[in-house]
Amino acid sequence: MTTLTVIKATHRRRATRSLVVTTGLACFVVALFVLTMMVGSFRLTAWQVITSVLHLESNAGVDFVVRGLRLPTATTALAVGLALGASGTIFQQLLRNPLASPDFVGITSGASLAAAGSIVFLQAAGLVVCAYALGGALLAALLMYVLAWRDGVSGYRFILIGIGIAAFFDGLVGYVLSRAKLTEARQAMHWLTGSVGQASDSELRVLLYALPPLLLIAIGLQRHLRALELGDDTARALGTRTESSRAALLAVAVLLVALAVAVAGPIIFVALVAGPVANRLLGPATGGIAAAALTGAALMLTADLVAVHLLPAPLPTGVVTGAVGAPYLLWLLATTNRKGVGG
Repeated sequence: MTTLTVIKATHRRRATRSLVVTTGLACFVVALFVLTMMVGSFRLTAWQVITSVLHLESNAGVDFVVRGLRLPTATTALAVGLALGASGTIFQQLLRNPLASPDFVGITSGASLAAAGSIVFLQAAGLVVCAYALGGALLAALLMYVLAWRDGVSGYRFILIGIGIAAFFDGLVGYVLSRAKLTEARQAMHWLTGSVGQASDSELRVLLYALPPLLLIAIGLQRHLRALELGDDTARALGTRTESSRAALLAVAVLLVALAVAVAGPIIFVALVAGPVANRLLGPATGGIAAAALTGAALMLTADLVAVHLLPAPLPTGVVTGAVGAPYLLWLLATTNRKGVGG
């Protein structure tokens, strides 16, 4: 067997595994999406949920529960999970560090500061808070990119600057809350906890319009992402324009996480966890953005199920993701330190 034959056979096996895993994740996400609309004080069958969502049957009571009450929350969890999963794995692969999540490099903190400031100082609400959060995330990302630029952007420098900016913004969020009245502080804290149930129809519509093209662009740039993972010199040898590709990937990842945070607040750890979990499933075919996005959606739908239905009292989704994600972060810090890849 020639070397070329071996390479082609390996490529086919990886492509097959990637297709099987991605398809399996898509089916799992659809099942979770239906399940989240079945459970609750008024229980429904899967058939009732599916026929109501697809407008195949008309039942006023079922339609009110499904389309009016549960579908917006389930759709928000699905869309936010897709955005966070895709964004997190782009950051981690591009910066070549498993700790390089948008949660830790200042983007989420920029959105939190802008949203909390708009609530406390401008008495903003609804779509206005969403717009401020989106702007805060984009400005934070732009500030980090400019500060990290030294004839190009290195992953290590970007992460260090991002951690510093995140700490600075978090401190400012504390100052903003200290200046707030009780009702404003409560409203700001509710937003800062993060919940898929707080999105209005207009906010969700913005995310749903922007998500498909951004995900398609991200998947289209996946080839350049894999080349950049090998190092700039190798990427150039493979024909990749390193700086323009890196800037395009960062822009897509920042827009994805900014939109997700603007709609649902800072849902922590999903972007950090989704990529590594997807890579475990993909095995040698590691690095699939679609698989990571679907894993993020599965994590968000599961967290919403646990937060609303499995605990003694309903909690914001961000509380559940934080409780599950914190032990994972400790494990990740311990293992990356042993391997010497933590930066």
